[in-house]
Amino acid sequence: MSEAYFPVGPGLGPEENFLSLEDILMSQEKLPGRAEAALPRLAAVLGKAGAGAGQSDSIPEGSKVEIPLWLAKGLYDNKRRILSVELPKIYKEGWRTVFSADANVVDLHKMGPYYYGFGSQLLNFDNPENPEIAQTILQTFIGRFRRIMDDSQNAYNEDTSAVVARLDELERALFRAGQKGLNDFQCWEKGQASQITASSLVQNYRKRKFTDMDG
Repeated sequence: MSEAYFPVGPGLGPEENFLSLEDILMSQEKLPGRAEAALPRLAAVLGKAGAGAGQSDSIPEGSKVEIPLWLAKGLYDNKRRILSVELPKIYKEGWRTVFSADANVVDLHKMGPYYYGFGSQLLNFDNPENPEIAQTILQTFIGRFRRIMDDSQNAYNEDTSAVVARLDELERALFRAGQKGLNDFQCWEKGQASQITASSLVQNYRKRKFTDMDG
């Protein structure tokens, strides 16, 4: 029976994959910013108080806003100065120092469930700290990857909820992949692995070949 939905992986770097549910959810994360010009018809969208019947639905110039990433990317234009964005605190210098000291002590899911994906999207905005942000994201991933895979390989039939709770969504996917590999290996060792059979493509090819020979 075919699956109704085939999971699509998230995009890489500053590019999103609009067929990926993970990227769709990530793009809903809020980004602090400032309206550099009046933003018409957006007060209700952003949940600003006062928007409604008889009220202006415009966000005045100079207003501070919390805006979804997808909308911030659409409005941002470094030439027209419609919107300026600020770095979320986890990507600022203070937290970058914490990550460089020991990235493994940070509860990434609490700070932001899409730390790597959201941080990569920040590179779309013109910010002088972009090189440092990119370097910190890369080094954080490298620093945490080994422990994540070690934990996934040393937790056979154990409760891993405490470990997984501290991981961002990308790390959780890596952890699940590591555990699946471990479980598959354990099944193979115990002789419980599924019997290896030829794929349907190979079987159909053989049928066509025999039909051609008979003809």
